[in-house]
Amino acid sequence: MSAVGSGGARRKGGDKVVHHASGRLQMARRYVFTSESVTEGHPDKICDQVSDAVLDALLAQDPASRVACETVVNTGLCLITGEVTTTARVDFNTLVRGVIERIGYSGARAGGFDANSCAVLVALDQQSPDIAQGVNEADDHDGDPLDLIGAGDQGIMFGYACDETPELMPLPISLAHRLARRLAEVRHNGTLGFLLPDGKTQVSVVYEDDLPVAIDTILISTQHTAEIALPDGSVISEEKALRERIAADLWSHVVEPATSDLSLRPSQESTRFLVNPTGKFVVGGPQGDAGLTGRKIIVDTYGGYARHGGGAFSGKDPTKVDRSAAYAARYVAKALVAAGLASKAEVQLSYAIGVAKPVSILVESFGTGALADADLTALVQEHFDLRPGAIIETFGLRQLPQQRGGRFYQDVAAYGHFGRSDLDLPWENVEAIAATLKQVTASRIAA
Repeated sequence: MSAVGSGGARRKGGDKVVHHASGRLQMARRYVFTSESVTEGHPDKICDQVSDAVLDALLAQDPASRVACETVVNTGLCLITGEVTTTARVDFNTLVRGVIERIGYSGARAGGFDANSCAVLVALDQQSPDIAQGVNEADDHDGDPLDLIGAGDQGIMFGYACDETPELMPLPISLAHRLARRLAEVRHNGTLGFLLPDGKTQVSVVYEDDLPVAIDTILISTQHTAEIALPDGSVISEEKALRERIAADLWSHVVEPATSDLSLRPSQESTRFLVNPTGKFVVGGPQGDAGLTGRKIIVDTYGGYARHGGGAFSGKDPTKVDRSAAYAARYVAKALVAAGLASKAEVQLSYAIGVAKPVSILVESFGTGALADADLTALVQEHFDLRPGAIIETFGLRQLPQQRGGRFYQDVAAYGHFGRSDLDLPWENVEAIAATLKQVTASRIAA
């Protein structure tokens, strides 16, 4: 696949000269953008899943639970800590071990982090009453029930959408997640029996005039066994041979199936493919690196393609606007793009602790808007209720774990919180609101 299209000549440095009907020459902007993802067995992602499993378990029993759960993993150790206010009764030890086992860290292949033998330490305290009073009764409430819930903290949140993919996500992070999910799938179903839980993917996409035109590089780093047994009974153990076999199997069983339905696909002729560049990756997971909740916030969102307010998601109940308002901002941005009001949309929200209404709302369309950004911002203010109580009610964020059999948040804790075609996420369902936005703006756009 070539990054060079028709209609222009390439100049030194990679830019393309576009010939316009007016006779003017204009340089097409060409660049490469890269995003990464990680598998569910990455140490930080183990922590995100454990923290969200705790949240799921508490909300399933007590939807009004207040939760701020952090997890730490290291060789032979999983610690959960933070603040919780709930009437739920949960066996945290069993819960944590179950999450670790489902990821794949159990038995002889687990290395130094085994669900059955690792130490599980629980150090959860009650939420500060100073925080609770502002969340329980907002400073700016006027009797409206949705005004009663104040933001759980101050902060800024961003949501983003673009028309590069069907799910309205940037292509680099979408591809990175596809590869990471497929990597886990072929491990779990036994297709590639040498794979172990820890892994990372990275995709570099070539853009011309802000449109993706080629896949430049794919990088996969995956934990594996020290030897690969072949069907004929022979064993591969030499490092170079191991790496070559892993690379060949990953291309045929991960890369090709994960991208087969795309119009823009990688090819062995033009896409650079890197696998385990250090040579081998046998020691991984918490035995190789300690993990901590909330250290993969760019993987969780837009792969660096859009701005990030800095707050993590996992382990936080819906009153924490770091999580719920980021979901709402994605919902708003996706609705604007789905309605045809912009090709790209970024929404910033800001909140004050204990105050229900957002401090500020801003829409940026990067010059792609059918209306001015100020008009898009006014449209959002008119048609979206972005108070924490309203966000919680609109998406049913407190009831989802109970409605989905005791697990919801742990399912979004790996492979991204947005653009998930494999999950039914309420903040991704924008058809109705997009239709409304399209209808109320039709006359203004036509004019």
